[in-house]
Amino acid sequence: MNPSANPTVLRGGTVVSAGQEPSARDILIEDGRIGAVLEPGAAVAAGVQERRIDGLHVFPGLIEAHMHFGFGEKITEYQTETAHAAIGGFTTVLAYFLNNEAYGDVYRREQAYARPRAHTDYGFHFSAASELHIQELGAYVKDHGVTSFKYFMNFKGEEGRYLGLDGTDDGYFHALLAEAARTGGVTVVCHTENIEIVNRLRNAQLDKGLENLQQWEAIKPPITEAEACIKAMLFAETLGATIYIPHMSSRMGLDEVRRWRSRYDRVYVETCPHYLTHTSDMDLGGMGKANPPFRSQAEQDALWEGLFDGSIDVVASDHCPRKRATKDKSLWLASQGFPGTATILPVLLHEGYHKRGLPLSRICELVSTNPARIFGIDDRKGSIAPGMDADITLVDLNLERTVHHEDLLSYSDYSIYDGWTFKGWAVETILRGKTTMKDGRLTGTAGDGQYLFRHNDGSVELQGA
Repeated sequence: MNPSANPTVLRGGTVVSAGQEPSARDILIEDGRIGAVLEPGAAVAAGVQERRIDGLHVFPGLIEAHMHFGFGEKITEYQTETAHAAIGGFTTVLAYFLNNEAYGDVYRREQAYARPRAHTDYGFHFSAASELHIQELGAYVKDHGVTSFKYFMNFKGEEGRYLGLDGTDDGYFHALLAEAARTGGVTVVCHTENIEIVNRLRNAQLDKGLENLQQWEAIKPPITEAEACIKAMLFAETLGATIYIPHMSSRMGLDEVRRWRSRYDRVYVETCPHYLTHTSDMDLGGMGKANPPFRSQAEQDALWEGLFDGSIDVVASDHCPRKRATKDKSLWLASQGFPGTATILPVLLHEGYHKRGLPLSRICELVSTNPARIFGIDDRKGSIAPGMDADITLVDLNLERTVHHEDLLSYSDYSIYDGWTFKGWAVETILRGKTTMKDGRLTGTAGDGQYLFRHNDGSVELQGA
């Protein structure tokens, strides 16, 4: 499909929407937007092309809310990782940067890399790590269209300075949230980790060695996540800020969020697919090193409960496109994280829908509608409705495929799901009316994607090359 072609109606599909049972509907696409959602077989104007998609489910284009650029090949990764996303059914990615200097030059440099290379629409999160970032936060919103800012609660003091950052503290975190609340329309993403407890446990482990993932998990127990969640939520409530807690991994952390929401509800939670499929008793060595760590089966079950009861808002991958060589070493030395965007949907369909009965409408919320709403792009993305961008992911619920990382097009040369077979895959990705992936093959071109300039009034505009 091509947005410059004649209007097209997709007939025979089943539309999946948040909060509703899937229903048979036809979709009219005009000029890269959804022109109408029609009853099956409804008449359309003369000249409208008709295309059958019988047997497929129609999701709003998937949105990856947690991707990292800068860990692979720093220029061409905008091409490889957005191609990887398109292969998985994603039409939009939101990516993090962590810098100590002002973000103006960083923004201009990264845009120069991204605009001619992106296969998906994309937006940025900036990480706050210096006093300058608080001072310039309003300018980042106004001038760069960035309305979400990450704070690593673990990068305090020496831990931050070791990484070339100023080294912040709770006073800095409090001031950042205050400025976000004052600016308005801003979300602060809080990496929740009590580094003081982690450091003490890590130092105690040095003489014993680090032989398996259960020992790595023991260095970062659930209380290190949960205590930081409480602090972040208390600060946010006191200041009137909106926060988002990424990569939730524990029942203790999730239970604290549930309790707090009864008094303050501007708290959103994300988990990642690897916490839904992998446990710390797996013999993976450095390949399984993540932060937060893989946990027990009981902790994994708690996260699935959170997907069913709505206490988890988003599933995103924390995608890091490093090479296998950075992982295939001792646990002390292995890098943290792995690629994962393209396998989010198969995990949720196979492990969630087919095995556990997770409703398709919830999956739609988790990977499209909720990230669009939380990060301020829902006036164009996240739902199948007239006037929205014609971002559509066509899904075959019964297609079985075995994961081979080579097929996923990432700069990274492995997947933690290599050799796993999943039932349920995206078979076509449509970005603003143009097909960018079909039947597992990339059909779009570099530069198809546009930048999502987000305003803090909740509106968003697309900016092209």
